[in-house]
Amino acid sequence: MGVCKMGTMYPAGVIKNIIPIVMAGVLGIYGLIVAVIITQSISTPYGDGTTTYSLYSSYAHLAAGLCCGVSCLAAGGTIGVIGDIGVQCFGLKASGGQRSWATGEGANPSEAGEGAISMDATVTVEAANKLYVGLLIMLIFAEALALYGLIVALILSQNQYKCE
Repeated sequence: MGVCKMGTMYPAGVIKNIIPIVMAGVLGIYGLIVAVIITQSISTPYGDGTTTYSLYSSYAHLAAGLCCGVSCLAAGGTIGVIGDIGVQCFGLKASGGQRSWATGEGANPSEAGEGAISMDATVTVEAANKLYVGLLIMLIFAEALALYGLIVALILSQNQYKCE
């Protein structure tokens, strides 16, 4: 919603502000990595019903999945809130508080209408870029929460005990 709302204020910044959407997609890839690693270490039972997959290994894999999942949930919520508010503020700052139809941006300036307001675009874009750097730093630290969960999940998934 934030990117759509920002797109009405500052259409030129839409592509620049899909970073939170991409970062949220990376969280799903973290879960996929952990799932593939855990799946490869599960062994099938023998014909007589015995298995080498122990209760210890199953709880270690459960802990790995929960660790990655919960950390990605926390990071996803954080990225969602920061991304939504951040891109809206970036669009508001970059457009100088004016709608794109009022400033004529993204269109022919002669078609902007008689009420078009001229503003100093360089000052506004420079201030918006400073805001964008802060937005990216907050998003990177939010993504680090999920990365820490992935690292711990990988360590947990390596703990195994084979029944013999």
